[in-house]
Amino acid sequence: MLFSSIIFLFGFLPIVLLVFHLSGRKIRLPFLLFSSLFFYFFGENYLLWIILASTIIDYCCALIISGGYRRAPINQLIPGGQRNGRQKFGLILSIVSNLAFLGYFKYSNFFIDSFNDALGALNIQSSFLSDIANISLPLGISFYTFQSMSYTIDVYRGKVKANRNFLKIATYVTMFPQLVAGPIVRYADIEKQLDRHKVRMDQFVDGIKRFIIGLAKKVLIANTMAKVADQVFLMCGDELTTGVAWIGVVAYSLQIYFDFSGYSCMAIGIGKMLGFDYPENFNYPYIAKSIKDFWRRWHISLSTWFRDYLYISLGGNRNGKWNTYRNLLLVFSLCGLWHGASWNFVVWGLFHGLFIVLERTRFNDFLDMVPAFLRHIYVLMVVVVGWVFFRTESIQDSIAYLQAMFAFQSDNYYILLELLRPDVIIMMVAGFIFSAPVVLKFLRALEDTRGRKRIVLELPLMFVHFALLLLCAMSLASGTYNPFIYFRF
Repeated sequence: MLFSSIIFLFGFLPIVLLVFHLSGRKIRLPFLLFSSLFFYFFGENYLLWIILASTIIDYCCALIISGGYRRAPINQLIPGGQRNGRQKFGLILSIVSNLAFLGYFKYSNFFIDSFNDALGALNIQSSFLSDIANISLPLGISFYTFQSMSYTIDVYRGKVKANRNFLKIATYVTMFPQLVAGPIVRYADIEKQLDRHKVRMDQFVDGIKRFIIGLAKKVLIANTMAKVADQVFLMCGDELTTGVAWIGVVAYSLQIYFDFSGYSCMAIGIGKMLGFDYPENFNYPYIAKSIKDFWRRWHISLSTWFRDYLYISLGGNRNGKWNTYRNLLLVFSLCGLWHGASWNFVVWGLFHGLFIVLERTRFNDFLDMVPAFLRHIYVLMVVVVGWVFFRTESIQDSIAYLQAMFAFQSDNYYILLELLRPDVIIMMVAGFIFSAPVVLKFLRALEDTRGRKRIVLELPLMFVHFALLLLCAMSLASGTYNPFIYFRF
């Protein structure tokens, strides 16, 4: 069930919000858990058992780590303290179980195909497990396994206390707003909100605004760019000229940003309407002036997850520069693989990792001396080239596309005119504008405004939100192109 679908917007979400707020406090969490499980079952059917199994295993592992399986009170572990064999077993069981789910359902077919391809390259005929049925990829498995696993790791590290209340842990893991496309919420972020759940009116209103903005990002900008990007990336041969290739990759750059940030924005908005404050997941990454800065702004919940749970565990930057470079490249290659079961994603991750490493050398001193606008162009070029690997299906396709981008052939203007329709140009310009914090500066100025002047400014803003919601509803009702980019994740 997509957030950007009629059945969700005018069926599921209004019913859930109505029943949730009319219910007593003791009923709200059980109802939210039931609604989240129904939401997932609606799209994935029997694959619901995976998220339930992951939740139960991590719930039990956290109790094993904390000693909470006994009737004695649960105490938070001392950060940095000694851990006994039982506690280590609980952590290992959690990590192995989650990675086993992720590895089997997301990467089995990939590794089998890669193994057979490698043997084929050596002229060795192999049908190793070639008769195995393609394994279905459960929606959102990359998100909820990382989220659930972070709970047991934080219990082990002494950052949070294990909770014996299964209802709260299950609700935390399965909450439908962030279940499918993030942000990856840590238990520490909403622990107190689960214990003392309360919805404020200003929070609810802010949630409506955030949801509408996210919906507009997805439906109006991302979906429009998706039509152009998908059309271009299917082209080959003489059709794929330099100008066409650049239009396609720019359209995809806008699509993936507004699709992904739009879903995060909708998730944060729904969370607020339900009384939860989720962490921000995007902070205008396309205005970054280094690749390191880009990853501080892009998919923040994932980049900080890899930093805190993998990079630091590997030693971080504590053991010399060469070990630091190794750790960075390993983390970014795994970050790429997290996004999808394809060598293209690994190359994309390593591509970014190489520039992160480069920025830890003397190149960073040179970068600091370069004017800001040139640093900005450098980041955009790296990111846009990287999206080619992210979007194409194979390394060969990526190379062919990059060759078209930098071959500087003469363009077919009929194809250019077909691609750059008026609606596409309008949404592309809107994408450029809203990739920068233009609206954010206006809203911050509005927060500092008081009295009649604020009312005068609030009224047109309310009209804008209503108009955006109406435009999105009309677009979806007309059967607009509405791809779901997270099926690959």
